[in-house]
Amino acid sequence: MVQALYQWQMTGQSPDQIIGSFIGNDNLTGRHRDWFLALVENIPTYVGDIDALIEPHLDRASERVDPIEQAILRLGTYELRYDPTVPTNVVIDEAIDLAKTFGSEQGYRYVNGVLDKVARSVRD
Repeated sequence: MVQALYQWQMTGQSPDQIIGSFIGNDNLTGRHRDWFLALVENIPTYVGDIDALIEPHLDRASERVDPIEQAILRLGTYELRYDPTVPTNVVIDEAIDLAKTFGSEQGYRYVNGVLDKVARSVRD
């Protein structure tokens, strides 16, 4: 999912183009496929609202945030705001794991701090 959001951010391709380049993956079946499709379609749709929730908690201009970390922040913020079925700690833990795998060396700390603040602003 992070790779798809990164591709969208970097290329400006439409969600349909992004889906087309990832959907052939045999691991995307059943609810994983449905989840992927929903996120790839909805995050670009709500990106303005998502970014508005993130930006007050950044310590730098959003253009200076690492693109991978930005994709992870957008994914986590989307889930926090629009999918209350996913517990807050699960969203943040998954984002930290993604940042450790794909982000910069200490990027997971940044992602953790920002999403923790976003969670406090959008969830009880």
